[in-house]
Amino acid sequence: MQPTLPATETTPLARFVRIAGEAPLPRRADRAAGGTLPTRAFRYCEAATSAAAFGWLVFPPIDLDLLWDGERVLWTWRGAGGWHPLSVAQAPGFRDRFDAAAPPALRGWSPPLLGALPEPGLVNLWSGLLAQSRPGWSLLVRTPANLPRIPGIELFEGLVEADAWFGPLFVNLRLTRTGVPICLRTDTPFLMVQPVPRAAHDDAALNGFAAEDGLAALTAEDWAAYDRAIVAPRRNGACPLGRHAAELRRRRRAA
Repeated sequence: MQPTLPATETTPLARFVRIAGEAPLPRRADRAAGGTLPTRAFRYCEAATSAAAFGWLVFPPIDLDLLWDGERVLWTWRGAGGWHPLSVAQAPGFRDRFDAAAPPALRGWSPPLLGALPEPGLVNLWSGLLAQSRPGWSLLVRTPANLPRIPGIELFEGLVEADAWFGPLFVNLRLTRTGVPICLRTDTPFLMVQPVPRAAHDDAALNGFAAEDGLAALTAEDWAAYDRAIVAPRRNGACPLGRHAAELRRRRRAA
């Protein structure tokens, strides 16, 4: 049976255990996206800053480079002394450390760091972390919100029901450049993990939506709401910068 966290409000939404690599531990994402958001967006765009701060940043487990020649994927790491064809690879030295610490029945079952997938240019990369979420919550694994992308890779997003599955936190990625090394460094986050209530991605919830067509679909209440949000603040040439952001902050403080 998989271990599960007790269903209490004091239980962390997510628990990360670093068992491989030398990267920093996951950290809470910040509203300035690591200082990369434009100052105007940071001051006035609550939507951008809230998205940037929603979750935890995860770093590559070791400094490594990937190279796709159009057919094969090669990889190297600090101290490797050259490029190596990628099939399935363990983190350097990790297999021995895992077997020395694991119960006898689990020796030989250390998770691989990297794996070349059957599809051209696709790679599976492990973060070096094990992850678990609070009962009733899932973990969305995705590209960090509002941070500059790492050149040469695209991430496949994954929604993991980690309250019932305790295992390696990994991601599948697509290499988008050939003949050019793609660098992942332990000081640059490559994943964002976001908590999502499982009820929010159940079919019952997602099937409960409305999609209407045309101006005739707008009710008197809709027009009034549009007026309050968009038109009224701009009447008589007024529209204070950051008004909406300030209102949202006041609402949060009041709550």
